[in-house]
Amino acid sequence: MKSVSISGSQRENVGKRDAKEKRNEGLIPCVLYGGKVQQHFLVDVKQFTKLLYTPETFFAELNIDGNQYKAIVQETQFHPVTEALLHVDFLEVIDGKPITIEIPMLVTGNSPGVMRGGKLSMRVRKLKVNGLLEHIPENITLDISGLDILDSIEIKDIPVGNITIVDNPNTVVITVLSSRNVEDAPAAE
Repeated sequence: MKSVSISGSQRENVGKRDAKEKRNEGLIPCVLYGGKVQQHFLVDVKQFTKLLYTPETFFAELNIDGNQYKAIVQETQFHPVTEALLHVDFLEVIDGKPITIEIPMLVTGNSPGVMRGGKLSMRVRKLKVNGLLEHIPENITLDISGLDILDSIEIKDIPVGNITIVDNPNTVVITVLSSRNVEDAPAAE
């Protein structure tokens, strides 16, 4: 999995008034938990561009006043009207301890059902997986070259290595729907 380096500084004061002042200065209040001690720190809002505003999944290499931590984004808070970033919670990744994270799915191949006029419907775009950080892939790739009209792929059909998919195994991930202008398959003689 790819990583993004983020550097921050410890927060001296913790509270609403201080957080609002720091946001006006372009700093985002953050919390790192899951380790021995909770860390309250501030990060420049520009550093979150590659971490949050992308379809890919990254883990963060945090540098808080010279101390290094590996972490994943656990939760983000945005303003309900302006959609400005307000707060980020990080979960510290401890070596040897599994984590749960969502990773994107990519589609490859050409479906015979789509070629005949069917419509490809991707119902799930990210899967929640559990495993050690070093085993979690950047994405899960699905080959749709075997899907005909009304065929589908469920979560239980997805091959995974050293990770576990947490979502319901009977959930349909991708399917080829029929449409009005579907060509009939040539009859085999």
